[in-house]
Amino acid sequence: MNRRGFLSGAAYSAAAAVLPLEYVADIASRAGKARTGARVGPADVTAVRDMIAMFAVMDERHGGQHGRSALVQYLMSDVAALCRGRFGSEADHRHMLSVAAVGVHQAGWRAYDGGEQGLAQRYYLQSFALARESGVPGHDAFVMRTMSQQGMKVHRPEHCLALAESAVDKVHGRVDAQTEALFAVTHAHALAKAGRRRKAVQEVERARTALSSAKGDDVPFWALSWGPPAATVRSRTAKVFETLGDRRRAAAMYGAAAASRLPDTYARIVALDLVAQAEMQAAGGNIEQACTTWGRAIDHMEGVRSSRTRKAVGNMRRDLSSFRARGLRCAAEIDERARDFLRDRR
Repeated sequence: MNRRGFLSGAAYSAAAAVLPLEYVADIASRAGKARTGARVGPADVTAVRDMIAMFAVMDERHGGQHGRSALVQYLMSDVAALCRGRFGSEADHRHMLSVAAVGVHQAGWRAYDGGEQGLAQRYYLQSFALARESGVPGHDAFVMRTMSQQGMKVHRPEHCLALAESAVDKVHGRVDAQTEALFAVTHAHALAKAGRRRKAVQEVERARTALSSAKGDDVPFWALSWGPPAATVRSRTAKVFETLGDRRRAAAMYGAAAASRLPDTYARIVALDLVAQAEMQAAGGNIEQACTTWGRAIDHMEGVRSSRTRKAVGNMRRDLSSFRARGLRCAAEIDERARDFLRDRR
C-alpha cells in the first residue's frame, strides 16, 4: 500500500484517546519493526484487524466523524509500513493487504457518512485495488458491492446493476451462505432500481433462503463492515420493497433490521432504519405510529456525529410539516424534538 494513495494527512484526534493504550503501543512497535526490515507475521495481521475493528465500533456507536482523522493517520503510517514489510509467508502478506483494504473501505464509509461522496468513492477504489491485490476470494467483489450501493444512494445508477451482477458472479460458490446473501440482496436492490421487479423479488428470496440455510460458517472479516449479515440483509431488503412501492413490507423489514442489531453498538444504523420505517408508516397514513417510531430514532441518535442522521432529521421535519399544520399533537411534539436536535448540532 502506497502512502501517496491516501488523500490527506490527519491532525491529532482526541477521539483516538479512547483506544486501549496497550493496542496503540503494540501496533506502533510492530510498525517500527517493519520499517527496519523485521519480519511481519500472523500476530501483526491480528493486531491490525483488532485495531480496525475498534475503529469500526467507534464509527457505529458515535458516527463517522469520531476518530476519522485518527483512522486515516493510522492507515497512512502504521498499516502502510506493515504492508511494505518482509513477510514470513505469502499468506500473511495477502491477509495483511486484505485487512488494510478493510481499513481503507472504512475510511471511505466515514467520508460517505460525512456527505463527501467523491472522497468516499476514491477511498473505495483504493480499497478495491488492495483487496484485488490480496487475492482473498470475494473481498474485491465486496467493494464492488459497496460501490454499487453508493451509486444507488446518490442517484447515479448507470453502472450499479453491472457492478452488483459482477460481484454476485465473482462470489458464487466461493463464500459462505451469509456472505452470499449480502451480495444477493444488493443485486436485488439494483434490479429494483432498474425496474426489473420480478427478478428483484426473486433475488430477495434467494438472500432470505441463503440466510436461513447458513450453518454457522465463519463470516470473513471483510464482510462484517456493517455488522451481522442478517440485519444488513433485512435493511437492504426494506430498501428493495421501498423502491418497488411496497410500503407495508418495507416498514416491516426496516423494523426487523433495527431490532436485529444491538442498539448500543449500532446506534447510527438502528436510528436510520427507524427513520426509514417511520417514513413508510407516515406515507401509509399511520402518522401516530410514525411519530412513535421517529421518537425512538431520535433517542438512538444521542452522541452520534453523522451528516446522514442530520439529514434524516431534516427530512423528518419536512414530512411532519403537513401533519403539524393540521394540529396533530404527536407531530408537533416530534417536530420540536427534531428542531432541538438540529439546533444542538449546528
